[in-house]
Amino acid sequence: MNPPKVLKLHVITVLITVLSFLTTLTGLFYTTGGKTYTVTNQYGDIVRIYGDGLYAHDSYFMAPIFRGTDFTILCVALPLLILSLVLDMKKQTLKSRLFLTSVISIFTYYSASIAFGVTYNFLQLIYIMLFSLSFFGLILAIRSINSSLLIKSMERTLPQVGIRIFLVLSGIALIVAWLPDIIVSLIHSQSLQLIEVYTTQITYVLDMGVIGPTALICLFMLKKKNGMGYILLAILLTVCTLVGIMLPIQTIFQLSANIEIPIGAVITKIGSFVALASFALYFDIRLFKSIENSLTLYDRKCIE
Repeated sequence: MNPPKVLKLHVITVLITVLSFLTTLTGLFYTTGGKTYTVTNQYGDIVRIYGDGLYAHDSYFMAPIFRGTDFTILCVALPLLILSLVLDMKKQTLKSRLFLTSVISIFTYYSASIAFGVTYNFLQLIYIMLFSLSFFGLILAIRSINSSLLIKSMERTLPQVGIRIFLVLSGIALIVAWLPDIIVSLIHSQSLQLIEVYTTQITYVLDMGVIGPTALICLFMLKKKNGMGYILLAILLTVCTLVGIMLPIQTIFQLSANIEIPIGAVITKIGSFVALASFALYFDIRLFKSIENSLTLYDRKCIE
């Protein structure tokens, strides 16, 4: 990637940072002083609405989840984004660019979730801008990495068997975790149990339709020794790690709002995602340690 394109990527990253600060801080601290109330949705179900702040028109069950997401992005993802941007501006190595790319993918996932999943509010245009910047920024970042150079820059052997098992389990788990909810609703000819005031569950769409299949595609590429597989691997490992951090925080926000969560759900769904996140973090560290530190984006010595 030539210098003007690098500058564009860095500018996009700065804009993502600014907009994310705006969305997360507003979600956490903006208040209208409203109170919770109930409505009847299009399926005839009684739904309790949160009634206050940015998520005033979201359900009482989902609003704390959104606030937990905001907290995680503000306290974990944004510092990582700033760090990855600074490192890439200083070094412009394969490792720094891959790090920046993987962190931008977090914001692509986050912005898609709020742009499509949150009930309409006054930040809608900001959500759209953030999603657009994150999505095209991710594409730009991926295109800036020479995948052939990346695969030949690996200094250490990765635990290939462990990574392949992780990708298979992750790909299957992301589908199996949510599929029963949909199957049950189809069998009983009714809406999803927690559809509430929403048209669909965006998490189901992203996890089952994007992240899960990407894990299996990544597995195929790694078997074929395709350098793009390592780029996808870094993205998946980083996103999975962040989700593993986010889920317990979302649960804490729900519990603080006096929402009862079955212990079985905590153990099976949250516990399994946290376990996967632990392995993801381990493999992510191993992946970045395996990449040569001094190799710049423009260095051709590995492929000569």
